[in-house]
Amino acid sequence: MILLITYDLNRPGQNYNDLYEEIKSAGTWWHHLDSTWIIETHLSPNDWNSRLRKHMDDNDNILIIEICQNYQGWLPEDAWRWLKDRAYRC
Repeated sequence: MILLITYDLNRPGQNYNDLYEEIKSAGTWWHHLDSTWIIETHLSPNDWNSRLRKHMDDNDNILIIEICQNYQGWLPEDAWRWLKDRAYRC
């Protein structure tokens, strides 16, 4: 499954390196936009929420959504290729 993870980290100066490393632990990830990652994983959005919330403050926000083949935007060609190679119909 392909998941989009996007967040607002609201504590200035907070070190979020552990959060980023947790996301990268998915193994296959994409990160071309600030505060947005796309990962290939066998874990559910709920599983990832539990894993990531422990690295965030209570005033931070996060949204995790499964991506299917229906998407649109303005991104570099390599970003579209990455998605096309992994996305599927839900």
